[in-house]
Amino acid sequence: MIPDKAPGEDVLHASEDLKKEAHIPSFEKYKELYINSVDSPEEFWGDVAKDFFWKTKYTGKFLDYNFDVTKGEIYVKCMEGATTNICYNVLDRIVHERKLGDRVAFYWEGNEPGDEKTVTYRELLHQVCKFANVLKSQGVKKGDRVSIYMPMVVELVVAMLACARIGAVHSIVFAGFSAESLCERIMDSQCCLLITADGFYRGDKLINLKLIADEALQKCRDKSFTVEKCIMLKHLTKEDEASPPGSQSPPAKRSCPDLQQEKQKRVRKVRPPPQVPWNPDVDMCWHTLIGGASEECEPVWCDSEDPLFILYTSGSTGKPKGVLHTVSGYMLYTAATFKLVFDYHSDDVYWCTADIGWITGHSYITYGPMANGATSVLFEGLPTYPDVSRMWEIVDKYQVSKFYTAPTAIRLLMKYGSEPVQKYKRTSLKILGTVGEPINPEAWQWYYSVVGEKRCPVVDTFWQTETGGHVMTPLPAATPLKPGSATFPFFGVVPAILNESGEELEGPSEGYLVFKQPWPGVMRTVYGNHQGSRPPTSRNFPDIT
Repeated sequence: MIPDKAPGEDVLHASEDLKKEAHIPSFEKYKELYINSVDSPEEFWGDVAKDFFWKTKYTGKFLDYNFDVTKGEIYVKCMEGATTNICYNVLDRIVHERKLGDRVAFYWEGNEPGDEKTVTYRELLHQVCKFANVLKSQGVKKGDRVSIYMPMVVELVVAMLACARIGAVHSIVFAGFSAESLCERIMDSQCCLLITADGFYRGDKLINLKLIADEALQKCRDKSFTVEKCIMLKHLTKEDEASPPGSQSPPAKRSCPDLQQEKQKRVRKVRPPPQVPWNPDVDMCWHTLIGGASEECEPVWCDSEDPLFILYTSGSTGKPKGVLHTVSGYMLYTAATFKLVFDYHSDDVYWCTADIGWITGHSYITYGPMANGATSVLFEGLPTYPDVSRMWEIVDKYQVSKFYTAPTAIRLLMKYGSEPVQKYKRTSLKILGTVGEPINPEAWQWYYSVVGEKRCPVVDTFWQTETGGHVMTPLPAATPLKPGSATFPFFGVVPAILNESGEELEGPSEGYLVFKQPWPGVMRTVYGNHQGSRPPTSRNFPDIT
């Protein structure tokens, strides 16, 4: 799969300056580490695991699995016997062991320019502990499922990490989904509590989340499943508005963006307030609950293979499937892929434009970057609002060095030409990434030439909800780059192409993409339907997945 020498024709290379500082500086180093990761996964991933805190060490094989359906149940286990807590590793370890409490965790950039906030790792730790105590006060315990239906705000990160801190399983539903979609996911995972917000704006469009959430909860009741409690964040509600009846709610976390930023040069639009239905028997205000909560909350130590989250993907059948990821393997894999694929260094400012409602946001906004103590931009808005230069304005504002977005966004912005991009300097950019779908060579070249000015490698990452993290991807200093190609496998990943007869094909070919062995971050099961976690190829070819 990996050639003896780096491809030399029709490829582009990183600059010598980038190579000097890179974690993986050459193709030869990549190949050496790749062979080690495949032949000796315990040694390779054991080195990665040394960076993390383990309450107890693993006792069995580092990576144990069965991919052969003729030999029994399909399973993957990583570091069985070890106990840890992923929230502790992405917050407490960063604050207390690495002494990075004052480092910015997130620059939050709202839908409206000028609506912004900054949160450090120490501040985030305190917020997460407080909300974890809130969840415990509502009876949430280890193993319970909690549905989260929120916009791209810091509190979304707080909610998911608070679940992880107490061993609860978060199930985040993209805030653009319908009431029916939310209901279906709540019922499938049997969630005991819903966390949502009053609403948010996407450009000029108001999304009334609470209204949709209430409709979803009613649909659940109509189907004989009752969610007893709903916690609502006041994101848009103006400070001078009356609180919902029975809420005993304080003012919103900040005044409405339209009233707040007097210094903002643009003329701000007056936004109509969202209609916030309120049922005092079910609804609780985030701000009221968190106000009196303690900033101290001991983490619940979890087994390596305890569930971390469920994230729904429709797959090929259209019925949502709850992909389940577990604690330790997912933590190691997202941390390693983030560090090496984006060649992360401590002075970087990283921006992934994805929504946390998708796997990209789970792996490469929350867990991967935070496991490395990275500073990230968290963006609520759209790439074209209030104008088509918004992304490049944000890049300059926060001096973003590593930028990760979707080919769809790139193709959209291409239509407006280079002028909106070139209005801004973008000199801070070092590496560009793409995610979510294949990128056509024309869009790749525009991204590389116009956005990156031919000095920023483009890492075209191939992966899925099921894989947990990148499986095929360039490494910016090590891999020769070819427009439209995801190039070579990441460490520990062994892909192959099979024909209809199950024979492995060599050279350029088309067929079934399969993986010969697991990596730590691969999905463990489909929630409530383990048989459904077996891909069609495992049924056609029993000893491979």
